[in-house]
Parts: sequence; structure tokens; C-alpha cells
Amino acid sequence: MTNHRFSYFTLFTLFTLFSNIALAQTTDNNDSKAIEKIEVTGSYIDGYGAHSASGASRLDLDIFDIPQSVSVITSAQMQDFQLNDINDALDSATGVNVQRIETDRTYYTARGFDITNFQIDGIGLPLTSGNNHADEDTAIYERVEVIRGANGLMTGVGNPSATINFIRKRPTAETQAKVNATVGSWNNHRIDADVSTPITDNIAARVVAVKQEQDSYLDRYEQDKTLVYGFVEANLTDSTKLSFSHSYLDNKAKGNNWGALPLFYTDGSATNYDTSTNTSADWSNWTVIKNNTVIELSHYFNDNWSLRSTYSHKTTDEDTELFYVFGTPDKETELGLTGYGSEYDLDDEHNLFDVYVSGDFSLFNRDHQVVFGLNYAKMSYTDSSLYDYTTGNGFPPITNLNTWNGNTPKPTFADALTGSDVQTKQKAAYFTGRFNVADGLHIIAGGRFNEWQAQGTSYGVLQDVNNDEFIPYLGAVYEFMPNTVAYASYTETFVSQTQVDINDNILAPITGESREIGVKRQWLNDSLITSLAYFDIEQVNVAIIDPATADFPIAAQRYIGADGINSNGFELDIAGQLTDGLQVSFGYTDFDIDGDETVKAYTPSQLLKLGATYQFQQWDQFSVGINMRWQNKTSRDQGVVGEGFTNAGDTITTTQDAYSVVDLMARYQFNDAITLTVNVNNATDEKYINSLYWAQGFYGAPVNYNATLSWKL
Repeated sequence: MTNHRFSYFTLFTLFTLFSNIALAQTTDNNDSKAIEKIEVTGSYIDGYGAHSASGASRLDLDIFDIPQSVSVITSAQMQDFQLNDINDALDSATGVNVQRIETDRTYYTARGFDITNFQIDGIGLPLTSGNNHADEDTAIYERVEVIRGANGLMTGVGNPSATINFIRKRPTAETQAKVNATVGSWNNHRIDADVSTPITDNIAARVVAVKQEQDSYLDRYEQDKTLVYGFVEANLTDSTKLSFSHSYLDNKAKGNNWGALPLFYTDGSATNYDTSTNTSADWSNWTVIKNNTVIELSHYFNDNWSLRSTYSHKTTDEDTELFYVFGTPDKETELGLTGYGSEYDLDDEHNLFDVYVSGDFSLFNRDHQVVFGLNYAKMSYTDSSLYDYTTGNGFPPITNLNTWNGNTPKPTFADALTGSDVQTKQKAAYFTGRFNVADGLHIIAGGRFNEWQAQGTSYGVLQDVNNDEFIPYLGAVYEFMPNTVAYASYTETFVSQTQVDINDNILAPITGESREIGVKRQWLNDSLITSLAYFDIEQVNVAIIDPATADFPIAAQRYIGADGINSNGFELDIAGQLTDGLQVSFGYTDFDIDGDETVKAYTPSQLLKLGATYQFQQWDQFSVGINMRWQNKTSRDQGVVGEGFTNAGDTITTTQDAYSVVDLMARYQFNDAITLTVNVNNATDEKYINSLYWAQGFYGAPVNYNATLSWKL
């Protein structure tokens, strides 16, 4: 695909076009004075427009009133395009880049920095290793909130990239049930059920279950996923509510890769394998079991003041047998690669407790909001790695990846036991207030005192860390004309690091500052919201992989602190109902990174996301839609060509040209209960490398299809 540069003029034109359409309809609506307006409240978001985002603060605020860039992936969008795992869902989020480095390990970035803060209903800890393992199903979530930029008030430590907040499904006031059955390419078979019902006048429950089995476009790769989720909620009194929930996820993968394809030959030219090429052995497997229990208690003291406390217990158990391929192949013979087997096991446990009081008060004849909270979190993990240095099966030669069928003797994993035993603690106290200082002007001010401790060892390296920091937050929102606000926000960032350098010394913490200004507008009786933001971020001492160890196995890789990294740019976000029957989610991000040329090269700096569905007005049973993402060209320097070639000494650069992935949808509603949805993914059959985050990579899925039959009560 041609690498088009989206200009600021283009963005201004798009923003103006959407604004004019919406303004014209707003005028039409205002002329219809006789129409009675009925306000309906509830948890379900119908369409692509959302009003609130609870992960941005503990304040009861609309997105319109939050001085940061916020977007929401609604249940409607997830259902329309079968965004059944979080990677597919976040592919649709403005400004988020999903870095699929392997089949079962994924990094996420925004504004040039890794996203490590993932929350469930506003509660969470940074990812243990900065990445997500295995598949995470979206069936239990009502929506996914993406709060871009630093979010020091609610997350404490973390990068100024984004916070992803998953809002879970909860029991409903009336009985409802829905079952989806999906069949698709590569023997994809999935069934999911969602049932909610009152049990008594004061107790209600909701249960979600998923079973999915599928092969893959990748040779030998297949998945078997089981998910069960239950949520029980009880009104103990008129003012006190208690809930208990638990989710269980069992994800079994076979033929998964560890590492990925080599991207260049010894002469520096690019490899070009079949999309289906996989480096896995036929015995490779990766099983991940996750359990999450959450207990919530909320109490209303009166109409203005309330308390909410949450306890979360989450465990992860991983058992793997992995096969890595390293080296650089010769272009003529395809020789030069070697296999590397390992057994890896992980046990991870998170315990989190959060309690806060929120309320309204009057001062100087104006109403204000405040929140005071305490947070305690403890995480411990142990992992181990075993290898085979004695039988000869631990490092077999790979003759030719083009004909590789994964058939290699399974190693005897009994050598060189290494691993980690690490415990971390986070203690925090936070406060924030929204102060109505003048007509149309609100100031949000607060801060969080955060203490972060870690101790233990990881692969023989001491992990002891003890840091504390006060993180201030200041924001302002001014409604300078009806339904239009300008906003600004400032916060500092702080991240304790456990990565070690080439000398096995722990890197110092990351510190920095994050600023953002923008404008938001609501249209069409709040059914459409547009926002345009400019951000400027400065960070120092960000850990990146030491280039000298980039080709090493994961356990042997070391890091360096990249001083002076900063990122600045803008984001445009449009979400909601543009006109009758037309739901739109549009996002465009354009930014620059300074201070680290490697990160700058492999990070897409221009991202465009578009999701849209149209329900025909004359034939309202039929809907069509498009979900697409586009990114600009990325690259990665891979060293220099060795001796013996005419171009010896030339820089080897892997380049992924700009590309787009287009998904299509058509749905027919037979009656109130039964609906058929057909999805075509990567409709143009684009071939692309998923990520250059690492020196290796593998290709994205080619064109594929699925059909979903839905029944609801």
C-alpha cells in the first residue's frame, strides 16, 4: 500500500465535515420543539457513543468533562465485528498499537510508550513483564475504556501511554439471555452464552460461558479456550450493596511460537516466507489458566456521600514447552538456523484492595465533588526455565524454514534450572476534587502518594527496589460555548524498573511529565462526541533492549536506559451516531518521538482507526459495516552485512510499508430473537508483518470468514 501522509489540513477538513453534518442535524432537532424527550438510564451502551469512563478518575464524570483523551469500545462494536479477544478490540482503539510479537505474547503501545496499566472496573496492577500472555476474551466485558496519556491518580506507577479499563458485565434488573454460535475459517467453532436474572427482590446474578476451538492460518497452531464468569449482587439494605464475582479462563495453545521468523538473510536482503510459516515445533504448547475473584461493597451515607471498597484476588498459572529459532539463514541454501528448546512455568498472584469515599459539597454557592481513597496491592510471582544441554535435542539445526514441518525430537528438559521469585507491594493514598470555580469552568486537582517496593531475584539477578513518589494532577475544563469545552491537564509520571543492564544492575526509575490540551464537542443531543487533543510528554531513563543482546533468548536479554525520550503530537476522535442508522468510531493519531531512534523507527507514528455500521432505514433488518486500521511505514535496523558479500558493511534494515487491514460485516435480523452476522476479516488479503517491536516477526492473518447466529430472549 502506498504510504500516504495524512496532513493536518486533511484532519481539519474531516473535523469540519463531521462538525457541519452534526451542526445541521442539531439545528433540525432544535427546530422540532414539539418532540417529547424521554431519558432512559441503564448500563447498556447502544451504538458506538459512550458517555462515561470510570477509569479516568473516581469522580462521576462524563467523557465530555474529563480533561484527557478518552475513547470507549462499546459492546455494540465488539459484537458487530466479533472482537472476541482484547487484541482485536484494542486494534480498534484510537491511538493504540497492538504489538503481536508472538502468537501468545503481546505488547501494547500508545503515544510511543508501552501500555502496562490494565484495570478491571478501575482496579489493577501493571503487567508483570509488560506484556500479555495468551488470549483474553471480551465476552465478560460491557465495554473497554481507553484513557490516553498519564493517569497517575488511579494507576500510580505507569507509563504516560494509556490506561485500559475493562468494565465487566453485571446483573440486570430484568431477565435477559443471549447465545451466539460462530463457525469460521480454519475450523473456528465458538459458542458463548450470557444469562442475567433477578433471583429475589434483592439478589440478582449473571453468568457468561464461552467455549472456542480453532486451528490457524499458521502451520501447527491451534487453540482451545474455556471461559466461565459469574457475578452475584445483593442489596443488603436500601443503601448498601455487596457483590461477589469470579472468572475462570483456560487457554490451551499448541504449535505456538516462541520468538518468530528471521526477517533477513546473511546478505542483508529481506526474507519473504509464506504467511503460514511458523517456527514452532510440533510438540510446542502453552497453557495459561487465569482466575480472578472480586468482592465489592458500596454504601450510600446519604444522597451526596458514598463509600466503595473492592478486593481482588487474581492468579495466573502458565505451563509451557517452547521452541525458539535463532540465527540468520543463507539466501541460497536456507541454512544457518538453530532451534532452542525450553520449558517455562509461571505462577503469578495479585491481591488488591481499594477503598474510597466520594461526595458533593457546596462552597461559595457552588457545588463541588471530592474523592479520598487508599489503595494496597501485593503481587508475587515465581517462574522457572529448564533446558536440554545433554541429549543433543535441545539445539537442533533447522534445515529450511520454507519446508519446516515442526518435526524435531522433543528435548529432555532437565538442565540449567533458572527462574524468578519476586514480590512487589504498592501502597497509595489519593485524593482529587472537581471544583466549580466559575460559570462553565471546572478545575480538577489532586494527587497520589505512591510507595512501590519489590524484592527477590530473577534469573540470578537481585530485584530489590524501594521507591516512593508524590504524583500531582491538575486539569481544567472550560465550556466556552454550549456543548463545547476546551481543556488542559498536567501530571507527572513515575515507574519503578526491575530491568537490568549488561552488568546486571537494576535501572533507575523512569520519571517524566505529561501535558495535554484539547477541545471536545457534543452533538445531536449528546449522541455524538468529537475531540481533538495535542499532547507533549517527556520521559527519561526508559528501559529498552540493549541492541547488543537483541538477538539473545529472552532470559539473556539486557536493557539500557534511554535518556531524554519525548513524544508529542495530536489525536482526533469521533464516536457516536452521525445520522439515523449510522454509527461511527473514528480515530487518527499523529506524533513524533525524539531521543531513541530504534523506538522511533519501529513504532507507527500515524494510526487511523475507523469503525462504522449502517442500518438501512427502509430495510431495517439489514445492516452493513466496516472496521479498518491503517498505519504508516515502520522499520528496524538489524546490524550490518558481514564479510564475504559485495555489500559488506551496509546497514541491514527491515521495513514494513504502510498498510491497512479492512474488515467487513453484514447482519440480517430475522426477528426480535434471531440474528445472523457474517464477517470478512482482512478483506483485501493484505500481507504484513505484525510487529517490528523485536528483531523477529511473523505475518498477520490473511483473508478469513466467520458467521455468527445469535439468539436472545
